[in-house]
Amino acid sequence: MIRHAVVLVAAGLTLAACGASVSEASALRDWVNQSGYHDTSRALVTDARHAALALEDGATSPKELHLVCGVLLYDTESANASLPTPDQQATTLLSTAYTDFGAGAHQCYDAGANQARRVVALASLRAGGAAIAEATARIAAAS
Repeated sequence: MIRHAVVLVAAGLTLAACGASVSEASALRDWVNQSGYHDTSRALVTDARHAALALEDGATSPKELHLVCGVLLYDTESANASLPTPDQQATTLLSTAYTDFGAGAHQCYDAGANQARRVVALASLRAGGAAIAEATARIAAAS
């Protein structure tokens, strides 16, 4: 019985020694590459800019808002699907950014010609932009 236990412990240690440990920085770099983070974040920021320009232009029709805000929402939901990251702080920051962009997209979609609603949507888009900038800085520092 003791002999079997020793063999099992030895086998477990051997298997553990064979396993490659990956640093958190390396895992984060792998996540960035696999998720296409840099392209995704650029697309989100571009989408948010387009939506903001449309919201700021009082002549933008509700149909035009629906288009640009729908694109932002679609890209935001796609980006959110790549979470979590291997870094908890980056995940939290990205989750905040995606939540703000999603809220801004919904608010933008519903804003129509209502100036007050447009202002609220713009605030959400700006908050999302700030959060994604902070997340990108975190990812650069942690990887």
